[in-house]
Amino acid sequence: MSRVRLLVGTRKGAFILTSDGKREKWDVSEPHFAGWEMYHLKGSPVDPNRIYASQTSGWFGQIIQRSDDGGKTWNTPGSSSEELAGPDGMPKGESNKFVYEGQVGSHMWYDGTQHPWEFKRVWHLEPSLTDPDTVYAGVEDAAIFKTTNGGKTWQELSALRGAKGHLWQPGAGGMAVHTIILDPKNANRIYIAISAAGAFRTDDGGKTWRPINKGLKAQFELPDPDAEVGHCVHRIAMHKSRPDVLFMQKHWDVLRTDNAGEQWTEVSGNLPSDFGFPIDVHAHEPNTIYVVPIKSDSEHFPPDGKLRVYRSRSGGNEWEALTKGLPQKDCYVNVLRDAMSVDSLQPCGIYFGTTGGQVYGSADGGDTWNAIVRDLPAVLSVEAQVLP
Repeated sequence: MSRVRLLVGTRKGAFILTSDGKREKWDVSEPHFAGWEMYHLKGSPVDPNRIYASQTSGWFGQIIQRSDDGGKTWNTPGSSSEELAGPDGMPKGESNKFVYEGQVGSHMWYDGTQHPWEFKRVWHLEPSLTDPDTVYAGVEDAAIFKTTNGGKTWQELSALRGAKGHLWQPGAGGMAVHTIILDPKNANRIYIAISAAGAFRTDDGGKTWRPINKGLKAQFELPDPDAEVGHCVHRIAMHKSRPDVLFMQKHWDVLRTDNAGEQWTEVSGNLPSDFGFPIDVHAHEPNTIYVVPIKSDSEHFPPDGKLRVYRSRSGGNEWEALTKGLPQKDCYVNVLRDAMSVDSLQPCGIYFGTTGGQVYGSADGGDTWNAIVRDLPAVLSVEAQVLP
């Protein structure tokens, strides 16, 4: 029977949750990298025991960690532990250099003035679909980097910042490449999303990029209804069988494109709020999508204090609340953009983590839910892996 592994990044360390294919009982590891912000962990589709993790701290910098044995042991590719040891015993964040290419330039700041690009942290790691040593990293300030040697060295795909980067402006949570989607049918096509610049696509492996934001509306944030960039995209999702069909959770609005981002259409329908962060697609039903609405951009908690996942089986517009096993009273947590994932078992499993430290799982496509664990630090990311 297959097993499931959940890679959970939190504000104070990483946790690995494991279960058999029934997904009824879960083992929870002790924290890895305790005390550090773990923005994202993700395993290679080619070798699930090859896991990459983003370890970051405002004090000690950014470190990429890699495991080759499913998270039992970790190493810092490109640096030895001795090289990383600081004088007081705390590690130095110098293991993986993320250096912007060429003339760095500037982007818009919160007040509309120009501000130089400054690397802060890695938000998202997306391993290649075919090579365990190749990984893409989405970083803040917004840029995309690539390694082809297992994380030892990283090079920026700098053409992305050439897609009107001088007009990009941070949102309330900063300005980061937080979503990277690799097209399984076209190795040269990559989709990315930036808060608060929009969605972008390359069709030549990163040599050139262009905005794909037509149809997005931001009447309060952008006075120009036809602005190519400046849209606060929270998350995009794709089913591998239909790489031209994308779903988006935006800063207000749930949207869909059927032509690889050339045109977006709103599919918020009967949602109680069309504001939220995560969005994901059922593993076996390409038209079944999941979102977690929260009240507003200033009140980041569920409407009416009820934690509800909403499912559409029609690709949007028609939504049903999934509540069985979720708190329906006095619940005021949030679910962040990278904190939802699905497994590929039958029936499909859905998982999400909250800012209150709970990780919920459904082994029946969302019909019923159980709390896998309740008392972790605030959850930043959740990734599901199916193991033989």
